[in-house]
Amino acid sequence: MKIVVLDGYSLNPGDLDWDILNEFGEVTVYDRTTAEDVIERSKDADIILTNKVEIDRTTIQELPKLKMIAVLATGYNIIDCKAAREAGVTVTNIPAYSTDSVAQMVFAHLLNIINRVQYYTDENRNLRWSNNPDFCYWDNTFHELAGKKIGIIGLGHIGSRVAHIADAFGMQVIAMTSKHQEELPLYINKVEKDELLRTADVITLHCPLTEDTANFICADTLSLMKPTAIVINLGRGPLADDDAIAHALREHRIAAYATDVMRQEPPASDNPLLSAPNCYITPHIAWATYEARMRLMEILKHNIHAFIYGKPINVVNK
Repeated sequence: MKIVVLDGYSLNPGDLDWDILNEFGEVTVYDRTTAEDVIERSKDADIILTNKVEIDRTTIQELPKLKMIAVLATGYNIIDCKAAREAGVTVTNIPAYSTDSVAQMVFAHLLNIINRVQYYTDENRNLRWSNNPDFCYWDNTFHELAGKKIGIIGLGHIGSRVAHIADAFGMQVIAMTSKHQEELPLYINKVEKDELLRTADVITLHCPLTEDTANFICADTLSLMKPTAIVINLGRGPLADDDAIAHALREHRIAAYATDVMRQEPPASDNPLLSAPNCYITPHIAWATYEARMRLMEILKHNIHAFIYGKPINVVNK
Protein backbone atom coordinates (compact mmCIF):
# COMPACT_ATOMS: atom_id res chain seq x y z
CA MET A 1 0.00 0.00 0.00
CA LYS A 2 1.43 3.38 -1.04
CA ILE A 3 0.30 6.50 0.81
CA VAL A 4 1.14 10.03 -0.40
CA VAL A 5 0.64 13.12 1.77
CA LEU A 6 0.36 16.08 -0.60
CA ASP A 7 0.44 19.02 1.83
CA GLY A 8 1.53 17.76 5.22
CA TYR A 9 3.18 20.88 6.62
CA SER A 10 0.07 22.72 7.79
CA LEU A 11 -1.00 19.72 9.87
CA ASN A 12 2.45 18.67 10.95
CA PRO A 13 5.21 21.29 10.81
CA GLY A 14 7.42 18.93 12.79
CA ASP A 15 5.81 18.39 16.18
CA LEU A 16 3.78 15.31 15.20
CA ASP A 17 4.88 11.97 13.78
CA TRP A 18 3.82 10.58 10.40
CA ASP A 19 5.28 7.21 11.47
CA ILE A 20 1.89 6.27 12.92
CA LEU A 21 0.89 5.51 9.31
CA ASN A 22 3.84 3.22 8.55
CA GLU A 23 1.93 0.10 9.57
CA PHE A 24 -0.25 0.58 6.47
CA GLY A 25 2.59 0.66 3.96
CA GLU A 26 5.03 3.06 2.32
CA VAL A 27 4.40 6.70 3.27
CA THR A 28 5.72 9.66 1.27
CA VAL A 29 5.18 13.12 2.75
CA TYR A 30 5.35 16.39 0.82
CA ASP A 31 5.11 19.63 2.75
CA ARG A 32 3.39 21.37 -0.16
CA THR A 33 2.25 20.35 -3.64
CA THR A 34 1.30 22.60 -6.55
CA ALA A 35 -1.59 21.73 -8.82
CA GLU A 36 0.89 20.90 -11.58
CA ASP A 37 2.65 18.29 -9.42
CA VAL A 38 -0.37 16.42 -8.04
CA ILE A 39 -0.60 13.75 -10.72
CA GLU A 40 3.13 13.06 -10.90
CA ARG A 41 3.44 12.72 -7.13
CA SER A 42 0.29 10.61 -6.83
CA LYS A 43 0.59 8.32 -9.85
CA ASP A 44 1.55 5.24 -7.80
CA ALA A 45 -0.53 6.04 -4.73
CA ASP A 46 -3.28 3.83 -3.37
CA ILE A 47 -4.20 6.50 -0.84
CA ILE A 48 -3.83 10.29 -1.11
CA LEU A 49 -3.90 12.53 1.95
CA THR A 50 -4.75 16.18 1.28
CA ASN A 51 -5.68 19.19 3.33
CA LYS A 52 -6.15 21.99 0.79
CA VAL A 53 -4.76 20.53 -2.46
CA GLU A 54 -7.69 20.11 -4.84
CA ILE A 55 -8.42 16.74 -6.42
CA ASP A 56 -10.68 17.27 -9.43
CA ARG A 57 -12.24 14.92 -11.96
CA THR A 58 -9.30 15.13 -14.36
CA THR A 59 -6.84 14.27 -11.61
CA ILE A 60 -8.91 11.30 -10.47
CA GLN A 61 -9.13 9.98 -14.03
CA GLU A 62 -5.34 10.18 -14.33
CA LEU A 63 -4.81 8.06 -11.21
CA PRO A 64 -6.12 4.53 -11.95
CA LYS A 65 -4.38 3.03 -8.90
CA LEU A 66 -6.09 5.40 -6.49
CA LYS A 67 -8.45 3.77 -4.01
CA MET A 68 -8.91 6.35 -1.25
CA ILE A 69 -8.67 10.12 -0.73
CA ALA A 70 -8.33 11.02 2.94
CA VAL A 71 -9.07 14.69 3.56
CA LEU A 72 -7.13 16.08 6.53
CA ALA A 73 -9.98 18.37 7.56
CA THR A 74 -13.72 18.41 8.11
CA GLY A 75 -14.58 20.30 4.93
CA TYR A 76 -14.13 18.33 1.70
CA ASN A 77 -15.22 20.78 -1.02
CA ILE A 78 -11.71 20.49 -2.53
CA ILE A 79 -12.60 16.99 -3.78
CA ASP A 80 -14.83 16.15 -6.73
CA CYS A 81 -16.75 13.59 -4.71
CA LYS A 82 -19.01 12.61 -7.61
CA ALA A 83 -16.04 11.81 -9.84
CA ALA A 84 -14.42 9.87 -7.00
CA ARG A 85 -17.56 7.82 -6.44
CA GLU A 86 -17.85 7.04 -10.16
CA ALA A 87 -14.22 5.88 -10.14
CA GLY A 88 -14.75 3.71 -7.07
CA VAL A 89 -12.54 5.94 -4.90
CA THR A 90 -13.55 6.36 -1.26
CA VAL A 91 -13.35 9.88 0.18
CA THR A 92 -13.16 10.38 3.94
CA ASN A 93 -12.94 13.43 6.18
CA ILE A 94 -12.08 14.17 9.81
CA PRO A 95 -15.21 15.23 11.71
CA ALA A 96 -15.43 17.02 15.05
CA TYR A 97 -11.73 16.98 15.90
CA SER A 98 -11.34 20.71 16.64
CA THR A 99 -14.56 21.61 18.44
CA ASP A 100 -12.93 22.74 21.68
CA SER A 101 -10.08 24.51 19.90
CA VAL A 102 -12.34 26.57 17.65
CA ALA A 103 -14.73 27.43 20.48
CA GLN A 104 -11.72 28.53 22.53
CA MET A 105 -10.60 30.85 19.71
CA VAL A 106 -14.03 32.49 19.62
CA PHE A 107 -13.51 33.65 23.18
CA ALA A 108 -9.83 34.47 22.62
CA HIS A 109 -10.96 36.94 19.97
CA LEU A 110 -13.88 38.20 22.01
CA LEU A 111 -11.87 38.78 25.17
CA ASN A 112 -9.08 40.41 23.20
CA ILE A 113 -11.57 42.88 21.71
CA ILE A 114 -13.28 43.63 25.00
CA ASN A 115 -10.28 43.67 27.36
CA ARG A 116 -7.53 44.72 24.92
CA VAL A 117 -4.89 42.69 26.74
CA GLN A 118 -2.32 42.85 23.93
CA TYR A 119 -2.82 46.59 23.52
CA TYR A 120 -2.05 47.32 27.17
CA THR A 121 0.85 44.87 27.17
CA ASP A 122 2.39 46.76 24.25
CA GLU A 123 1.74 50.13 25.89
CA ASN A 124 3.43 49.01 29.10
CA ARG A 125 6.46 47.68 27.28
CA ASN A 126 6.81 51.24 26.04
CA LEU A 127 6.80 52.34 29.73
CA ARG A 128 3.42 54.04 29.62
CA TRP A 129 2.41 52.60 32.98
CA SER A 130 5.82 53.32 34.46
CA ASN A 131 5.40 56.98 33.51
CA ASN A 132 1.75 57.23 34.48
CA PRO A 133 0.81 59.68 37.29
CA ASP A 134 -1.94 57.37 38.59
CA PHE A 135 -1.91 53.76 39.76
CA CYS A 136 -3.88 52.70 36.66
CA TYR A 137 -5.07 53.98 33.29
CA TRP A 138 -7.36 52.92 30.47
CA ASP A 139 -8.29 54.24 27.06
CA ASN A 140 -11.64 52.62 26.49
CA THR A 141 -14.76 51.62 28.37
CA PHE A 142 -14.62 48.01 29.52
CA HIS A 143 -17.66 45.74 29.59
CA GLU A 144 -18.48 42.43 31.22
CA LEU A 145 -19.62 39.52 29.11
CA ALA A 146 -22.12 38.60 31.81
CA GLY A 147 -25.55 39.78 30.79
CA LYS A 148 -24.58 40.45 27.18
CA LYS A 149 -26.46 38.66 24.40
CA ILE A 150 -24.57 36.35 22.05
CA GLY A 151 -26.22 35.31 18.80
CA ILE A 152 -24.95 32.03 17.35
CA ILE A 153 -25.55 31.17 13.70
CA GLY A 154 -25.60 27.38 13.56
CA LEU A 155 -25.69 24.92 16.45
CA GLY A 156 -23.53 22.05 15.30
CA HIS A 157 -20.69 20.73 17.45
CA ILE A 158 -18.83 24.05 17.55
CA GLY A 159 -21.83 26.35 17.84
CA SER A 160 -23.19 24.25 20.71
CA ARG A 161 -19.84 24.35 22.49
CA VAL A 162 -19.68 28.13 22.08
CA ALA A 163 -23.17 28.37 23.56
CA HIS A 164 -22.11 26.30 26.57
CA ILE A 165 -19.07 28.49 27.23
CA ALA A 166 -21.10 31.67 26.74
CA ASP A 167 -23.60 30.45 29.31
CA ALA A 168 -20.74 29.86 31.76
CA PHE A 169 -19.76 33.52 31.27
CA GLY A 170 -23.31 34.50 32.19
CA MET A 171 -24.25 35.58 28.67
CA GLN A 172 -27.75 35.37 27.23
CA VAL A 173 -27.62 32.85 24.38
CA ILE A 174 -29.81 33.10 21.30
CA ALA A 175 -29.36 31.07 18.13
CA MET A 176 -30.44 30.57 14.55
CA THR A 177 -30.76 26.83 14.07
CA SER A 178 -32.78 24.20 12.26
CA LYS A 179 -33.26 22.42 15.59
CA HIS A 180 -36.54 22.79 17.47
CA GLN A 181 -36.60 24.72 20.74
CA GLU A 182 -37.51 21.51 22.60
CA GLU A 183 -34.21 19.97 21.45
CA LEU A 184 -32.10 22.77 22.88
CA PRO A 185 -30.65 23.23 26.37
CA LEU A 186 -32.67 25.58 28.55
CA TYR A 187 -30.04 28.31 28.25
CA ILE A 188 -30.41 28.59 24.45
CA ASN A 189 -33.35 30.44 22.92
CA LYS A 190 -34.09 29.88 19.24
CA VAL A 191 -34.86 33.11 17.37
CA GLU A 192 -35.41 34.24 13.80
CA LYS A 193 -32.68 35.88 11.75
CA ASP A 194 -33.80 39.51 12.09
CA GLU A 195 -34.25 39.30 15.85
CA LEU A 196 -30.78 37.83 16.28
CA LEU A 197 -29.17 40.50 14.09
CA ARG A 198 -31.01 43.37 15.78
CA THR A 199 -30.55 42.34 19.41
CA ALA A 200 -27.24 40.46 19.74
CA ASP A 201 -24.20 42.15 21.26
CA VAL A 202 -21.99 39.44 19.79
CA ILE A 203 -22.73 37.53 16.57
CA THR A 204 -20.67 34.44 15.82
CA LEU A 205 -20.85 32.26 12.70
CA HIS A 206 -20.75 28.46 12.94
CA CYS A 207 -22.93 27.39 10.03
CA PRO A 208 -21.90 25.43 6.93
CA LEU A 209 -21.24 27.31 3.71
CA THR A 210 -24.22 26.85 1.38
CA GLU A 211 -26.03 28.92 -1.24
CA ASP A 212 -28.23 30.27 1.54
CA THR A 213 -25.41 31.20 3.92
CA ALA A 214 -22.86 32.62 1.44
CA ASN A 215 -22.37 36.34 2.22
CA PHE A 216 -24.55 35.98 5.30
CA ILE A 217 -22.72 38.98 6.72
CA CYS A 218 -23.30 41.64 4.08
CA ALA A 219 -24.46 45.24 3.77
CA ASP A 220 -28.08 44.26 4.46
CA THR A 221 -27.42 42.19 7.58
CA LEU A 222 -24.85 44.67 8.89
CA SER A 223 -27.44 47.43 8.64
CA LEU A 224 -29.64 45.61 11.15
CA MET A 225 -26.94 45.29 13.82
CA LYS A 226 -26.26 47.48 16.81
CA PRO A 227 -23.37 49.92 16.32
CA THR A 228 -21.82 48.22 19.37
CA ALA A 229 -22.07 44.72 17.87
CA ILE A 230 -19.04 42.47 17.60
CA VAL A 231 -19.07 40.00 14.69
CA ILE A 232 -16.93 36.85 14.76
CA ASN A 233 -16.39 34.48 11.84
CA LEU A 234 -14.60 31.21 12.57
CA GLY A 235 -16.71 29.29 10.07
CA ARG A 236 -15.89 29.89 6.41
CA GLY A 237 -14.48 32.96 4.70
CA PRO A 238 -17.26 33.27 2.09
CA LEU A 239 -19.87 33.57 4.86
CA ALA A 240 -18.83 37.24 5.03
CA ASP A 241 -18.55 40.06 2.50
CA ASP A 242 -15.12 41.57 3.17
CA ASP A 243 -15.86 44.88 1.45
CA ALA A 244 -19.14 45.40 3.28
CA ILE A 245 -17.57 44.63 6.66
CA ALA A 246 -14.58 46.92 6.07
CA HIS A 247 -16.96 49.71 5.06
CA ALA A 248 -19.10 49.17 8.17
CA LEU A 249 -16.03 49.25 10.41
CA ARG A 250 -14.78 52.48 8.87
CA GLU A 251 -18.19 54.08 9.36
CA HIS A 252 -18.40 52.76 12.95
CA ARG A 253 -21.62 50.91 12.16
CA ILE A 254 -20.34 47.87 14.07
CA ALA A 255 -17.79 47.86 16.87
CA ALA A 256 -15.43 45.11 15.70
CA TYR A 257 -14.94 42.16 13.40
CA ALA A 258 -12.83 39.12 14.25
CA THR A 259 -12.07 36.34 11.82
CA ASP A 260 -9.85 33.31 11.44
CA VAL A 261 -10.95 32.60 7.85
CA MET A 262 -10.87 34.62 4.64
CA ARG A 263 -12.48 34.30 1.22
CA GLN A 264 -9.01 33.85 -0.26
CA GLU A 265 -6.26 32.24 1.80
CA PRO A 266 -3.70 33.66 2.11
CA PRO A 267 -5.57 36.96 1.61
CA ALA A 268 -4.54 39.39 -1.11
CA SER A 269 -2.40 42.25 0.18
CA ASP A 270 -5.12 44.74 -0.82
CA ASN A 271 -7.94 42.97 1.04
CA PRO A 272 -9.82 45.83 2.74
CA LEU A 273 -10.06 43.99 6.06
CA LEU A 274 -6.28 44.11 6.51
CA SER A 275 -6.41 47.87 6.95
CA ALA A 276 -9.87 48.26 8.49
CA PRO A 277 -10.09 49.64 12.04
CA ASN A 278 -11.08 47.28 14.84
CA CYS A 279 -10.58 44.24 12.62
CA TYR A 280 -8.80 41.28 14.21
CA ILE A 281 -7.50 38.54 11.93
CA THR A 282 -5.78 35.28 12.81
CA PRO A 283 -4.31 33.10 10.00
CA HIS A 284 -6.75 30.15 9.98
CA ILE A 285 -5.31 28.65 13.16
CA ALA A 286 -8.37 28.08 15.33
CA TRP A 287 -8.26 24.37 14.43
CA ALA A 288 -4.50 24.02 14.90
CA THR A 289 -3.89 23.45 18.60
CA TYR A 290 -1.52 20.58 19.31
CA GLU A 291 -4.32 18.59 20.91
CA ALA A 292 -6.66 19.04 17.94
CA ARG A 293 -3.97 18.04 15.45
CA MET A 294 -3.12 14.97 17.51
CA ARG A 295 -6.80 14.08 17.53
CA LEU A 296 -6.94 14.58 13.76
CA MET A 297 -4.02 12.21 13.25
CA GLU A 298 -5.66 9.55 15.38
CA ILE A 299 -8.95 9.83 13.48
CA LEU A 300 -7.00 9.68 10.22
CA LYS A 301 -5.32 6.48 11.35
CA HIS A 302 -8.71 4.95 12.19
CA ASN A 303 -10.10 6.05 8.80
CA ILE A 304 -7.30 4.34 6.90
CA HIS A 305 -7.40 1.22 9.10
CA ALA A 306 -11.16 0.88 8.63
CA PHE A 307 -10.86 1.35 4.86
CA ILE A 308 -8.11 -1.25 4.47
CA TYR A 309 -10.14 -3.78 6.45
CA GLY A 310 -13.24 -3.21 4.33
CA LYS A 311 -15.35 -1.23 6.78
CA PRO A 312 -14.70 2.42 5.85
CA ILE A 313 -15.82 5.16 8.24
CA ASN A 314 -16.33 8.91 7.88
CA VAL A 315 -17.07 8.42 4.19
CA VAL A 316 -18.41 11.57 2.48
CA ASN A 317 -19.06 10.28 -1.06
CA LYS A 318 -21.33 7.30 -0.54
